Amino acid sequence: MGALPALVVVWPIAGACALLVLGRILPRPAVDGLALLIAAVLVFLTVRLLVDANRGPVVTWAGNWQPMPHRTVGIVLVADRFAAALVVLIAGLTAVALLFGWHYFDNLRAHYPALVLLFAAGMCGFALTGDLFDMFVFFELMSVAAYALTGLEIEDPESVQGGLNFGVINSLGAYLCLFGIGLLYAHTGQLGLAQLAGVLAGQQRETVVVVAFALISTGWLVKAAVTPFHFWLADAHAVAPAPVCVLFSGVMAPLGVYGVARLYWATFTVAIPSVAVHRMSLVLAVLTMVVGTVMCMLQRHLKRMLAYSTIAHSGMFLLGVSTLSPAGIAASAIYLCGHAAVKGALFLMAGALLAHYESLDEHRLYGRARRHRLLGVLFVTAAVLLAGFPWSATGLGKALLEESGHSVVLGVLVIAVSAGTGGVVLRAGLRIFWGLGRRPATADDAEETTGAREESDTDTPPGRTPATMLTAVLMLLLAAVTLGLPGVLGAGTGSAAGAFCDPAGYTARALHTVPAALPPAPPEVGWTGIGLGLAALSTTAAVLVAVLGLARVSRATPAGPVRMLHRLHSGHLGDYSAWLVTGCALLTGLLWLP
Repeated sequence: MGALPALVVVWPIAGACALLVLGRILPRPAVDGLALLIAAVLVFLTVRLLVDANRGPVVTWAGNWQPMPHRTVGIVLVADRFAAALVVLIAGLTAVALLFGWHYFDNLRAHYPALVLLFAAGMCGFALTGDLFDMFVFFELMSVAAYALTGLEIEDPESVQGGLNFGVINSLGAYLCLFGIGLLYAHTGQLGLAQLAGVLAGQQRETVVVVAFALISTGWLVKAAVTPFHFWLADAHAVAPAPVCVLFSGVMAPLGVYGVARLYWATFTVAIPSVAVHRMSLVLAVLTMVVGTVMCMLQRHLKRMLAYSTIAHSGMFLLGVSTLSPAGIAASAIYLCGHAAVKGALFLMAGALLAHYESLDEHRLYGRARRHRLLGVLFVTAAVLLAGFPWSATGLGKALLEESGHSVVLGVLVIAVSAGTGGVVLRAGLRIFWGLGRRPATADDAEETTGAREESDTDTPPGRTPATMLTAVLMLLLAAVTLGLPGVLGAGTGSAAGAFCDPAGYTARALHTVPAALPPAPPEVGWTGIGLGLAALSTTAAVLVAVLGLARVSRATPAGPVRMLHRLHSGHLGDYSAWLVTGCALLTGLLWLP
């Protein structure tokens, strides 16, 4: 049982190596089948790990270097219930992405599934490790695989530019993160999260500690695409293949928020005042939600629309963390599960549209997909779920976020984000699959990426959507609904969130492999009358947003602050780098204020 965390990381790496070797001699169907088999085994291993984590801590010290008082050597992997559930999500999305890609690509061979498996291994390691430097190593492993997956179409200039923006901005964030880790190691001589917590327990508001936390958080929040570190995400999603976007939006970006939350609760709860962390995460969350929603509503390129929606929802994940409470963490966790499933399904359906019509332009696709009625029903269903439909995981997570914030203003903001992002996606689905509303103008704006002329990744015959693609979409939507049903995610999520927010419990699990005492009052996780009412309200508002959008003949050119915001997303690396530095300074200032 103790070897399972290491096996979860090693298995996809070994599978990737096997694919690269056998891919030279095996035919394409055998390579796809082997990749799917490796992913299915990974799902089994992660589910088994979650079952074991529910019974007690599952801790692996690499090389059997057991911790000693005041001296620990070796690398530790700590699978608490929260981390174990996260790797289940990673493995599940990886399997779905590979299933969808079975008949999706024309000419890719073993290197594509091998990169996907390496990407999954990096994410699993990042979620499980209890060592700060190893977090950085796994962070880099998943980043390198992600850069390569983004630029798969290397002969396409836009693909190369998107991959370059992604790589440069994330690398700059990684350098800042590594510098912060170096500062912390020089100051404490420790890198283990639990060991660091012990050393920092007697230090409050030390300058070097605050700066180190700010730099490390910057690196993680760049990956989370939190404003103003978000500029790379839409460019990367626009050019990355659809099944890769499932992993980018579903779990890679949220992992950045998870990294900040894990680092704070495992290590910095004494060294950094809670009011400073609350202020920093709340300001960045609100900024991210507003910017992501406005930019989402300005898009007609389907994948960019979904990417900006992901940015807005990253703000909602961070909003849950900003409460610094188990209730907020439980809300973010449930919302993460629902969002990953729904957004993954939407990206896959965008990929199916690209395969059929070689376009992702909402305006030019008007009414062209009428014959794909099943796909249309699924797309509209996913849009409604994205808005927080009652008895869905997105609806439950959103309702818990609204209730955990204890603020009417923040509750209204959450509803506005859900309604705005869900509404524009619903409008796009009704236009493309049903031809509803007035025909939008198709004239191009020089400042806008429309997605009118995109290259398809597949040679799927027109009029036919392969069963593997439809199955992948159905599995994700079914998961989004099932996880939101009463009783599915209940007391277990509340107690897991309580344990996640218990620093002493984490140290006990990591260093002594003993179960921590249950938190005194795990939060109540479930539907309430108010929650159902708020979910119905956001869904109704999303439908209203969609109807208003359908009634418009053409979009007015954005003016004033909205146009300025649109122009800030210039695609220029220099601009994005300047915003990264500005954001790092803002983050440090928010932590530094008394």
